[in-house]
Amino acid sequence: MNTTTVMPSPISLRRMFCRNRHGQRGVVAIEFALVFLFGLLPLLLLTFSGLLIFAAKQSLTLAAANGARAALHFGTNAQRQAYACVAAQNSMQWLITYSGDATPSCTGAPIDVTPPGPCPSGTPAGVQCVTVTTSFDYNDHPFLPGTATIYDWFVKDSAGNKTALSSTATIQIDTQGS
Repeated sequence: MNTTTVMPSPISLRRMFCRNRHGQRGVVAIEFALVFLFGLLPLLLLTFSGLLIFAAKQSLTLAAANGARAALHFGTNAQRQAYACVAAQNSMQWLITYSGDATPSCTGAPIDVTPPGPCPSGTPAGVQCVTVTTSFDYNDHPFLPGTATIYDWFVKDSAGNKTALSSTATIQIDTQGS
């Protein structure tokens, strides 16, 4: 029994290669679109929302510091609280606008200004402290829908309870004048 193998001619191989190549036209574009849609786009959105959270935290820190600094202005205790509240509001206005809080109070969220009172232990006698706390509830007002659950680990306290992003600044006022 004699079996012979017939080798295809080089012309028929070329035709077969060209036929398969033309049949694959556009596959690279579809693969790129899928990789971009399911791979790169979510990564970019998470990075962008992380930057927004960082900017919010920086704004809260700046607002608390500016509010505490404004409380150093000379005046009555009520005037000092009002100065601190207005300065903190001005520094975090974009967060207040985003959360939809038209006129926040200065007692409670998002801005809390304590009246001048006793300082924590370790401070000299005759010194009063004013504490300015600013906060933003990211769980109620996420920058991108759906990212509140992704960044849930970031906005929890040490006990695991959901908290707001916040910052605190305290100033000491020497009431003795020494």
